[in-house]
Amino acid sequence: MALGKFRFSIVLISLLSILFLSGCGTVVNRIESEEVVDLSGAWNDTDSRLVSEEMITDALNRPWITDFRSRTGKMPVVIVGDVRNLSHEHINIKTFVNDMERALINSGRVEFVASSTERSQIREERADQDLHARADTRKAMGQEIGADYMLKGTINTIIDQASKKQVRYYQVDLTMISLADNRKVWVGQKKIKKFIKRPTLRY
Repeated sequence: MALGKFRFSIVLISLLSILFLSGCGTVVNRIESEEVVDLSGAWNDTDSRLVSEEMITDALNRPWITDFRSRTGKMPVVIVGDVRNLSHEHINIKTFVNDMERALINSGRVEFVASSTERSQIREERADQDLHARADTRKAMGQEIGADYMLKGTINTIIDQASKKQVRYYQVDLTMISLADNRKVWVGQKKIKKFIKRPTLRY
């Protein structure tokens, strides 16, 4: 009798363990890439996309483009310089820069050249072609297009916290600078403010 109760207890514990583990399993749901999802309140892909699109749209509709085209008769050539993360949290600057590049290129109002990092790899390929590629397929050195303007910027945060409540304030500043004479032809600013309330605050 005691042995039967013991076996029954083992079976019951096993079943309860299986039910518990199955209830704690990871659940993954696929969602649209542009759907807004805020889990922690930190900077996320939605912030990156919306800020870059809004600021680049503003930049492209300012007088510096038409002024340049009226003087030179061509579209301005832009390169993205440093965008520095001065915030309290880790922000994937590369994703933000890629969002800006996409908005600039897709606008059709400016030409765009590769960054310094990208240029190094391309120049290595040209040098390799000079040695190994057929003459009729080689790409000559010294034919690059120089940029007329550089886009630089910073991302800053201010965090105000009291007990279980927190306000995160993001400020993104971008500047378009003429490489010919260092003139700032456009200065843009975007602010984001988030109110977060949760049981435990983590940074």
